[in-house]
Amino acid sequence: MELAADSLKRPNAPWLWRLIATGLSFALFGIGGLCLRLIIFPLLSLLPGDAATHRRRARQTVSRLFWLFVQFMYRSGVLTYEVEGAERLGRPGQLIIANHPSLIDVVVLIALIRDANCVVKQSLWDNPFTRGPIRAAQYISNNGSAEMLDEAAEALQQGQTLIIFPEGTRTTPGQPPQFHRGAAAIALRGARLVTPVVISVTPTTLTKAEPWYRIPSRRFHFHLRVGSDIDPQAFAAQGAAPIASRRLNDHLHRHFIKELALDEPTTTT
Repeated sequence: MELAADSLKRPNAPWLWRLIATGLSFALFGIGGLCLRLIIFPLLSLLPGDAATHRRRARQTVSRLFWLFVQFMYRSGVLTYEVEGAERLGRPGQLIIANHPSLIDVVVLIALIRDANCVVKQSLWDNPFTRGPIRAAQYISNNGSAEMLDEAAEALQQGQTLIIFPEGTRTTPGQPPQFHRGAAAIALRGARLVTPVVISVTPTTLTKAEPWYRIPSRRFHFHLRVGSDIDPQAFAAQGAAPIASRRLNDHLHRHFIKELALDEPTTTT
């Protein structure tokens, strides 16, 4: 997914239209989730193949539909987007670590990677609109258990690409991201490489505890930047697992603070 050629030049859609288009976007998302669960995935399950093949088909289907969802939001004037370095996503054993400023972060990332695993909130497993795609794609539930860490590390060891948001929830607007150490522990146990992905949304919208209908005064811009790879073994060599995990987590936190500062709007006097 590259920057749409005219995305920054398109005229801003009227507020009322963007409100309607935002509502339509989430209605389509919910309806699409039910269709996947009730129609598409039962049909896909009839196709030949082993468990890994069925899982790959499910993830590819979710990825393509998420891509269509992003395109609908773009073409209806809700958002513009820019992606830097997407070609470096989706490698075997790659742990993708991203900050989480908005509701659609995971949608965009999965849309970019045709066969990715993802650690998702437990509540999404129980949501009737999302549990069908999540379970068919065999995403990992972030239920806070030690088994979750084992499952995530094993997925990386098997050569899967794994997406994780170390904050565990969306960032509070105006506050720096606060990373839990679980992502660093997973990286040290199973990742071949760690790739930070910095996401910024301007103006802020679809944040934590913010209803979908509280839209900004203009369409928002979604910017995703893929950072340089990090070798987790360089940190594993620095000491015991708790020490290495803390140092890797601190390194990631400093990286995101620095990179997010580059995206902050500047003011002139």
